[in-house]
Amino acid sequence: MAQEIYIIDDKNNLKNKLVELFKKEPEYKFIKAKTTELENVLRNIPSLIIINEDEINESSIELCEKIRKNEDNTITPIIVISSNKDKTHRLEILKSCVEHYIKSPIDEEYLYYTVKNIIRLLDTNRRVSPLTGLPGNVQIHAEMKKRLLNKEDFAILYVDLDNFKAYNDVYGFLNGDEIIKFTAKCIQSHLTDSEEDNFVGHIGGDDFVAITSHINCEETCQNIILEFDNGVVKFFNEEDIERGYLEVPNRKCILEQFPLTTISIGVVIADKGRFKNVLEIGEVAAQVKHLAKTTPGSTYAIDRRKK
Repeated sequence: MAQEIYIIDDKNNLKNKLVELFKKEPEYKFIKAKTTELENVLRNIPSLIIINEDEINESSIELCEKIRKNEDNTITPIIVISSNKDKTHRLEILKSCVEHYIKSPIDEEYLYYTVKNIIRLLDTNRRVSPLTGLPGNVQIHAEMKKRLLNKEDFAILYVDLDNFKAYNDVYGFLNGDEIIKFTAKCIQSHLTDSEEDNFVGHIGGDDFVAITSHINCEETCQNIILEFDNGVVKFFNEEDIERGYLEVPNRKCILEQFPLTTISIGVVIADKGRFKNVLEIGEVAAQVKHLAKTTPGSTYAIDRRKK
């Protein structure tokens, strides 16, 4: 996933230095912005904000307070770079919930590893799913909100498994976890094109969300389904595969039959201006997911309505 790092600076010197430092790591994207453009910076929910204090007209402390008051950026890490070596000033900056204060002239190696380690730590903390290593609900909602605010065209794929509870009842939760990890890999393998602005998140259990700027995503859905159906059989024993269903005792100890686990994908096309907020997307998603799950076997359904 791309790491967008915004540099609050009125000159290009710092940005150029960072671009050079990270030239072999294209996933780090450095974007320069002026203090007057802070609202736009916050709208994009950066991975990190770097304030070059010597090159801005506004107070760094006031700037940091504005960032922290923004509900979508309360945990966005901040680095302040400054030639001001006064201890009292440094402490006031750190009291404003700034993660690092780096003195200039800059030690490039120190700056490089500080940025790397902050991103790594934030990435770890934001991953609410230790099972799949994917971001959870907070980041999923933030990603949708960012795209809505920027008036982008994008598609949201809601992915979950069919008859997964029956699988867990027969094979146990540990084997169920393996199918969830396999599902995550199937989704990621078809949404990791570096040329596309894609995002994959794990809501929890067997529910996933993928967001892509490529709104013509029928082929993506077909490829996810193909990979899943070809690979999921390795999680079943030969007897169940040959029979084509699972037998699960209900509360009255009567055996019930359930089809083998399949995958359903409900897709919502968020054309520019179609939705006002994330809740509206969720309402349509519930409908299209239901439609996908009513069709037996692995399938997908796409909602293309404009309004």
